[in-house]
Amino acid sequence: MGKDEFLKMLIAQLQNQDPLNPMDGTDFTAQLAQFSSLEQLTNMNTNLETLTSNQMMTNQVQSVSLLGKEVQASGNVLHVDGGAVDICYSLAEAAAEGEVSIYNERGVLVETIQLGSQATGPNSLTWDGNGVENGEYTFEVSATNQSGGAVDVDTFIQGLVTGVNFQDGRSSVMIGEWEVPFEDVVSVEDGNNEINNM
Repeated sequence: MGKDEFLKMLIAQLQNQDPLNPMDGTDFTAQLAQFSSLEQLTNMNTNLETLTSNQMMTNQVQSVSLLGKEVQASGNVLHVDGGAVDICYSLAEAAAEGEVSIYNERGVLVETIQLGSQATGPNSLTWDGNGVENGEYTFEVSATNQSGGAVDVDTFIQGLVTGVNFQDGRSSVMIGEWEVPFEDVVSVEDGNNEINNM
């Protein structure tokens, strides 16, 4: 029930009450308090809807501004098309050693690349893709620290933004063949200069 319906019901109740047995003042005060609470909740809901709508518009404008720019986004897919591809990842702490496992579309392991010591933060390597068919691949990165404990790893896809999609109130960008939610974009580059970490 909305606040308008609630108010109409309260007025009708007052108009049709027994004049010889009017509504108790306490009950009337309680109903007025309920109406006030309902109005506040309705106004709050309206404000939240406006805020959500504004955020959606902001995301759409920002996602359009990424067209033609090189970005990194959360993900672990690779597209091999007769050449080398970059594999990007970030380590939560320095690693003593690690490895990158690359799988084809059927989930079959096609190559394992051993890693030496790695610094905390962003890292990358180039996979030549020799001996494999063109197509989509996925990769996993595992690493251990000096004590042999597992290091947390975030993986990224990288490429040029070629399109933007808006659907069901959400924005996504096309990075090569992949559609990526706008909120998964973590950095943007203009040429060779990184201009924004998101």
